[in-house]
Amino acid sequence: MTKEKQRKKFKFKTPHTYALLLMVIIFAWIMTYIIPAGEYAREKKGSQTVVVSGSFHGVANQHLSFLDIFRAVPEGLVSGGEIVFYVFLVGGAFGIVHQTGAFENGVNKAMRTLGKANFLMIPLTMTAFSILGFSIGLSEETIIFVPIGVLIARTLGYDALTGAAVVILGAGSGFMGGMLNPFTVGVAQKVAELPLFSGWGLRTIIYIFILFAAIATVMLYGHKVKKNKTKSIVYELEKEEGQLNKEIEYQHFSKRQAFSLALILGSILFNVFGIFKYDWTFTQMSANFLLAGIVAGLVAGLGFNGTFDALVKGMQDILYGALVVGIAKGIVVLLENGKIIDSIVHGMTTLLADVPASLVIMVMFVLQFILNFFIPSGSGQALTTMPLMIPISDLLHINRQITVLAFQYGDAISNILFPTSATLMGALAVARITYTQWLKFAWKLIIIWVVICAVAMSIALMIGY
Repeated sequence: MTKEKQRKKFKFKTPHTYALLLMVIIFAWIMTYIIPAGEYAREKKGSQTVVVSGSFHGVANQHLSFLDIFRAVPEGLVSGGEIVFYVFLVGGAFGIVHQTGAFENGVNKAMRTLGKANFLMIPLTMTAFSILGFSIGLSEETIIFVPIGVLIARTLGYDALTGAAVVILGAGSGFMGGMLNPFTVGVAQKVAELPLFSGWGLRTIIYIFILFAAIATVMLYGHKVKKNKTKSIVYELEKEEGQLNKEIEYQHFSKRQAFSLALILGSILFNVFGIFKYDWTFTQMSANFLLAGIVAGLVAGLGFNGTFDALVKGMQDILYGALVVGIAKGIVVLLENGKIIDSIVHGMTTLLADVPASLVIMVMFVLQFILNFFIPSGSGQALTTMPLMIPISDLLHINRQITVLAFQYGDAISNILFPTSATLMGALAVARITYTQWLKFAWKLIIIWVVICAVAMSIALMIGY
């Protein structure tokens, strides 16, 4: 066997997310035989169930069977059902609107309008994507917009990396801001028993700084490339294919498509109103998105069959993320069934008892950052980690809202860094940009974002957020 074949044979591949989650479930099962079982007493304080400090006591070990490993998956899907079905129905609704062509043609029209105002194209487009990021958790869907961004960027004298960054970092900034993001802040606050999307004021202020840093990064790089093409990180790619995209074929943005898009955007605003006015849950929001999606498809002329075909296709596209939510929830279900989740909380709080709150929050932030490598799903990570983090923060007298911040920022920043992010790698593949080239471009912004988030969490502690 040649050395080349040996290298190919032993080449490491990142395990599938489902495989990683199953490994974690197996590890959790093993821990039920090693960690002594225990429980805290809990009491109701208003709308929250809180851990009673000093009430930890040992209980009999549960000795879960081997089959409990696999039973944890369906139990997790049932336990997280409200969120799982929300993900499915939102994916289906957006699948319908995507099938109408409203997204692509709407973005085409908006970008063409901005075409001659070069200096406005980057900030306005990134702001638009960021709004979708913080309102509907736009993530995987960004991939479909990357080719449009690349073509527009090249037409305006920039390169493919600029176009891809406009889409990736625009949506990423909003996702990190998270004021109305149902998949991260919404899920984390549900676990923490906080009012849905509460604390949006501070999040909005921090979001502005996050977005400004991203816009400045892209604009400075784009200006440098426009001035001197050889400064492009993807210069070889531009030489190879930059001239192939001189002309962009714009499709007509019809009134029906505009109405379909308005329906979906209107449903987002309607949900926000219902959340703050009537305390709507994921179930009501799911119903509203489903209704808006069906009406959008019929108005756009897809017909009943076409509309429901698109609904199913949209659900298929989001299947990966929806099941991650349920499988991740299975980890917590198994830890709870084994009566060791409180034992872990007790051990960690004992360890951190004399550590300053500011340092505890940074430790939580770093843990969430690292865990996103293994669980590249915001909602899945929230369901896995928040049941542990919330009791710890209660016992250490750290407000739950700050713990949600640590999760939110740790998860979101790593989305534009780790190669386990399907969204990032998919977007880069579409733009023909290598992961190394992306890191060369994005590393400074990642550091800036970490600093902004660290300052934000420190301020949150000081003001009792």
